[in-house]
Amino acid sequence: MEAVRSFIAVNLSPEVHKNLDEISSQLRQRLPGPVVRWVAVQNIHLTLKFLGDVSLSNLEVLKNLIRSQANTCPAHTIQVGGLGAFPTAQRARVIWVGVQIPQELKDVQRRLDEETARLGYPAEERGFSPHLTLGRVGRNCTPQELRKVAEVLGSLQVGPLGETLVDCIHLYRSDLRPGGSVYTSLFAAPLAGARQASNHSVR
Repeated sequence: MEAVRSFIAVNLSPEVHKNLDEISSQLRQRLPGPVVRWVAVQNIHLTLKFLGDVSLSNLEVLKNLIRSQANTCPAHTIQVGGLGAFPTAQRARVIWVGVQIPQELKDVQRRLDEETARLGYPAEERGFSPHLTLGRVGRNCTPQELRKVAEVLGSLQVGPLGETLVDCIHLYRSDLRPGGSVYTSLFAAPLAGARQASNHSVR
């Protein structure tokens, strides 16, 4: 049966993307080479739930689930800023920028995780930590390279990078193309009080 690689996410404002691009460029200059696999800035979003391969028969079920959860959450703004790494800067695997979100969106994420787990999509092993992934550190890095990553992260101070109006939740499909991943919005459920959002693609 055909399946599509999918995830649930909210989009970011052009202002935030512009500021993320500046931070990412600074990091790329200080950490050249293959040490970090950088995410294309235009593809950065706040992931609420990564699903993996989704059967076509489950897409409608997921759309209804997202719609019902979106109806419980009013439109709101989220703040972006700060720089860090998982699990720590000294043992960095994921380099991220932080996101501050209201409790209502945290509750939506938790319920999405619980409901999709009932459909067979594994629940998150760790608690939800809102973040925007800038890059992933290679697992074959030497101790010297890891120390360099920690040094750069410690020397770069990142303040507020703007805010984003969150007025809908997207179900995205991800397709790997020669020029990189292409994300296509399959469905967008407006939050309470928001207008219906339109579908679009990002590369």
